[in-house]
Amino acid sequence: MKGENLRQLIHASGVFIVFLNFFLGPIIAIIICVAIVLLVEAIFRIDKHRKIFLFSAILSKCKRKSDERGFIYFFVGIILTLYLFKFNIAIANAAIIIFLFGDSASTIFGKKFGKTHLPFNKRKTIVGTSAFFIVATIGALTQVPLLPAFFGALCGAITEAYSPIDDNIPIPIIAGIAMSLVIYFIY
Repeated sequence: MKGENLRQLIHASGVFIVFLNFFLGPIIAIIICVAIVLLVEAIFRIDKHRKIFLFSAILSKCKRKSDERGFIYFFVGIILTLYLFKFNIAIANAAIIIFLFGDSASTIFGKKFGKTHLPFNKRKTIVGTSAFFIVATIGALTQVPLLPAFFGALCGAITEAYSPIDDNIPIPIIAGIAMSLVIYFIY
């Protein structure tokens, strides 16, 4: 579990992208994300042949054996979100926060305290999904009002629980769409 906690901490540290988006705009944030993907991919390739100080130790502790390229999906989800919601930085940032903190909370709390599994998905727990929803709602409230935050977090939690593909891509996009619709129809 310690390796998974470190992995989720690294996952949540992606919040720096929210600050980049806020201060530099979505296009610069996208360029930086692409540069990070290319840099990390190069480091992964080098690490297979030669150990890299600090990076190799961190990688061996937090990398999932079955998830060779999870970081690429992580950044694809963020890049698509930045691009699709560049018209509203608050929605883009809230969607990314929902993804980062909600997904991390669901894994940490679900693995540690989850006993009862969700219907139709025995790999996810009620505790994990609830943690996603609560943490994601609170995080999204830093960017958008209560109703968009609530529905964005709810749709993000459902997506995380039942997505048939790697959830790193659809969570922020679905959350962003939900918040956009709430803002469009209610505000």
